[in-house]
Amino acid sequence: MTTFQLLLMIASAVIFYLFFKQLFSESHPKRGIDFEAKVADEQAGGISRPDKIFSKPALPRGRMEELYKHADEAVQQGDFEEAKKALGSALILDKASTETLYKLAYIHVQAGEYEMARIHLEQLLSIENEDDMAQAMLANVLHQLGDDEKALDHHLTAIRLDPEYAPHYFNYANTLYDLKREGEALVQYKKAYALDASLGEAKQMIDKLSE
Repeated sequence: MTTFQLLLMIASAVIFYLFFKQLFSESHPKRGIDFEAKVADEQAGGISRPDKIFSKPALPRGRMEELYKHADEAVQQGDFEEAKKALGSALILDKASTETLYKLAYIHVQAGEYEMARIHLEQLLSIENEDDMAQAMLANVLHQLGDDEKALDHHLTAIRLDPEYAPHYFNYANTLYDLKREGEALVQYKKAYALDASLGEAKQMIDKLSE
């Protein structure tokens, strides 16, 4: 891995953390801070569209919200094991809660437990297959697991589900770049930047690959 790739990975990880830090808060972003980029609230979607990403739990929200709050506090303290316990309890209350599955997947990613993250994301997608954010997250997890062909398929699915969302192209480009498919990666970086000029990382990669 080159120094540039390492810096890119660190930058993506930081933004990924910021996105999910807001996901765990009670004020979900309008798809504002995401895996790779910040976009204006007007472009928001995903997290603020519970009809798109999260199932409506059949149970009263009180206990679930209490468990989510506990998980949030544990994440803020870096205690992922405690967060997993709280979210595990939430999943017992509602096994079909895509919100809980999404949060559990994030916790496992942060802990480097990609196989567990894969399991939760695949369960989530078995409930809501047209969740583009979960498709993109699963693509990144599969890439970490070395299952690159499936990762590329899920990237393409995320793009198909929301072709106006620039970070999906950026995610796809990153995977292509890691696979040394630099010409294809450049095309996707350009698409991402064309949709969202605030994606500075995409511009950097365009400049690098155009040299």
